[in-house]
Amino acid sequence: MRLVVTTRGSDPGGTHELRRWLAGEPRLRGRIRKGGDAAPPPGTMGAGTDALIALLEPGGVAAVFAGAVVAWVQSRRGSQTVTVTRPDGTEITITTTQVKGLDARQTAELAQQLAAAVDPPSAAPDGDPGPGGHPEPDGDPEPDERRRPDGRAEPGDAGPPAS
Repeated sequence: MRLVVTTRGSDPGGTHELRRWLAGEPRLRGRIRKGGDAAPPPGTMGAGTDALIALLEPGGVAAVFAGAVVAWVQSRRGSQTVTVTRPDGTEITITTTQVKGLDARQTAELAQQLAAAVDPPSAAPDGDPGPGGHPEPDGDPEPDERRRPDGRAEPGDAGPPAS
């Protein structure tokens, strides 16, 4: 699976620093590459941002990637946002404001949620997600793939699917 990873925030070298951080993870070595410039967000002017390309395969690498991204965001000073875009266009965003106050258990749960959002289980024949969801810190079920790890709806999300 090919993921596009972008950063924005108070540190202009954030993408480079994140690339170095991810490359330091033994299971991610050789899987993180510098990508081209990402297009600027819709409705904004100016140059695009640097992007990373993460090449992941099934088998736990998504969990390593997610844990490293959450740890990197937690280590940042000032404001930092990391957006991971899946091949289907779904964007998952993690910000420093989401992670600064988390304890170790909540950090691990957020990393699990990010891993599940980055590499969701295959859909069952009836369209429901397969097994393996992780609870959110407040005990609610894990958000579906149209929701960010913080539970907020992705742009264009019309709410839960109709029954």
